[in-house]
Amino acid sequence: MSATPPMHAPAPQGGAEEGSHTPSHQGRPIGAQRGRLIDRVGATAVLTAAAVAGAGLTPGLTAQAEAATLSGKVLRIAAAKKGAPYVYGAAGPSRFDCSGLVMWSYRKLGRKLPRTAQAQYNKANHIAKSSREPGDLVFFHQGTRVYHVGIYAGSGRIWHAPHSGARVRLEKIWTKNVWYGRIG
Repeated sequence: MSATPPMHAPAPQGGAEEGSHTPSHQGRPIGAQRGRLIDRVGATAVLTAAAVAGAGLTPGLTAQAEAATLSGKVLRIAAAKKGAPYVYGAAGPSRFDCSGLVMWSYRKLGRKLPRTAQAQYNKANHIAKSSREPGDLVFFHQGTRVYHVGIYAGSGRIWHAPHSGARVRLEKIWTKNVWYGRIG
């Protein structure tokens, strides 16, 4: 019995043209974007298997599966608050400031975070932009001071409570002055 299935299955016989590295499905080229989706689905299957099998069979993958599950849940929780009004100092359940939305979303999953964006940055495991994944935190900074936080949703966008007069929303990251963090 194999503990972990391979991440990439070989292309079926008669798939892509000879010499081509394009994945295929039932003899048709599937394209790079769809091929990446299949790769992600394969990775998700491995992580799901690790979560189901438990730490005994796949100790390294179990932590990754738990993190993937946490990030997906935190995104759904934050997204469910779309349209909630921004109120300075509010931490839910119907009004939020930026760090209040993050704190509330993670608290719903049993994770305790500090109250302010700066304190949340200090607690997070800092990661590179190239390592960011949906569910990670995006910290906006000026110099060394963190002044805003949101939850990374993928494709350069975040869920956040932006400012007075605004509501919780999904928005594109508007500056390069950001740092990334992960809650373990």
